[in-house]
Amino acid sequence: MKANEQPVAEQASAEDRPQPQPRNTFECRNLSVELRSSGGLACICRSIDFEVREGEFVSIMGRSGSGKTTLLRILGGLLSPTPGSTVRYYSEQVDGPPRGVITVFQNYAASLLPWRTVEKNVALGLEGKVSKDEKAERVAEALAMVSLSKRAKDYPWRLSGGMQQRVQLARALAMRPSVLLLDEPFGALDAMTKTTLQDELLHVYEQTGATVVFVTHDVDEALYLSDRVLILQGDPSTIGESVAVQCSRPRDQIETKQSEGFLTLRRKVYEAIMQGHD
Repeated sequence: MKANEQPVAEQASAEDRPQPQPRNTFECRNLSVELRSSGGLACICRSIDFEVREGEFVSIMGRSGSGKTTLLRILGGLLSPTPGSTVRYYSEQVDGPPRGVITVFQNYAASLLPWRTVEKNVALGLEGKVSKDEKAERVAEALAMVSLSKRAKDYPWRLSGGMQQRVQLARALAMRPSVLLLDEPFGALDAMTKTTLQDELLHVYEQTGATVVFVTHDVDEALYLSDRVLILQGDPSTIGESVAVQCSRPRDQIETKQSEGFLTLRRKVYEAIMQGHD
């Protein structure tokens, strides 16, 4: 071999080399949940196994009462599963809210403090934790991400429902989370506002690289946003289907939703949700 020659293996470009696989952000094994009801303990979920990879956007779907929100609360450390369940966040057992995980709920109006301006609502989770300058920087950055920079001095009651939900999302983003858990955040909004916020969320997802777990009843919404859709089936529920969404990114509200691949997946997910429905 000549002095200026390299082995063939060393000449391979970075694109040709095996890429490291993303780590699991969450890993759930034999996950079961029992909650108290008027009739005693009720088993909501049983023997659920799944993982969420780092940087992945995963939606959870299922009929009403199947345990979607319950599952999200368990990932966020807000609810404990039954003994024998395993729920790990980056290999550590979840026994409380994990560091870097932020949950955003549907009821945006109740989550905002009406006597505080938009920027002060967004700063709420940072107070006493970072310097004044860093707090201002993070708030400005988060408001820019959700296109609310010009409304920083307004009060929540002066904003539309869609804008109020953006404020709640900005408050989560100001914490610079590695994981966002979203519980039907757009469920109470009109169709046009919902599509706008879906695109805002995708923009945030691309900017931050955060892992996202998203609960929704809307099949089109789940497919438009996600890399994968988990479908809860049965009573008590378990993961009946895990559907990979192979629509290319960036996505477009018209072109993506009219594509043959999207329409095929739409039917598949809808049929999986309705399986066993009387």
